[in-house]
Amino acid sequence: MCDLKTVKDTEEFLQLNRRDFGKASAAAGLSMMLPAVANAQELTESYHDIETDDGVADCFFVRPATGEHPAVLIWPDILGLRPAFEMMARRLAQSGYSVLVPNPFYRGARAPVVPEGASFQDPAVRETVFPLAGMLNADTHFTDARAFIQFLDDQDAVDSSRGMGTTGYCMGGPMVMRTMATSDRMRAGGTFHGGGLATDAENSPHLLIPEMEGASMLIAIAENDDQEEPEVKNILRDAFAANNIPAEIEVYPAQHGWCPPDMPVYDETQAERAWARLLNLFDNALA
Repeated sequence: MCDLKTVKDTEEFLQLNRRDFGKASAAAGLSMMLPAVANAQELTESYHDIETDDGVADCFFVRPATGEHPAVLIWPDILGLRPAFEMMARRLAQSGYSVLVPNPFYRGARAPVVPEGASFQDPAVRETVFPLAGMLNADTHFTDARAFIQFLDDQDAVDSSRGMGTTGYCMGGPMVMRTMATSDRMRAGGTFHGGGLATDAENSPHLLIPEMEGASMLIAIAENDDQEEPEVKNILRDAFAANNIPAEIEVYPAQHGWCPPDMPVYDETQAERAWARLLNLFDNALA
């Protein structure tokens, strides 16, 4: 999960990869273009205020322009709902999914909570997002998930006869795990450079794995996160195996934050690998 260790790792990585980072930054500046989707569906998108136990969450909802489709809930990283995640949601919707991205920080501010192009390396940005992230906990993860799942199932563009998926990045990793244990509607979950998936806490997300019966999981771990906590992948593998839950768990040769296209360590090659595995997961588990 994003913390001061992540800041240090990123600075060291960028110092060692200045040429590649310069190319990545230039690409991100050109509207953060992601690779095109083959046979992309036409889309309809809208913004919604969704009532939760703690207030009203502002959310982005995008779906194919016609028909009913499996629903996917995307949990953003610590910089929250912003253009990069709207872009990622559109890309997933073009592949045939109805996608909701909430502002996880709605208790404190509407999205976006940081300006476009903001960097977690900036102390001012961290001073903004840390207090907002501090408003979230295991209980809010569950209550928010229930509200967003209900919203999705109420939409005409969602095929409620098919399973639902969820994916999360950075701090969104634990949210994915808890969402998967919230409802039997959940059939597929993917986490990318997620932090805090397996801890010593009594409410560690990995302890919910027995409640994910019938689901399939994808856990994509950043190389530097694995170096910091090498035992996490094994704890997760053992827990999923013990409960007969299919789980693809892999350490990617990339830095924490490698998937969103507006992050300084964005790695297109590894991000595309992760994206392909996510689509494979959803295509099979939400059929």
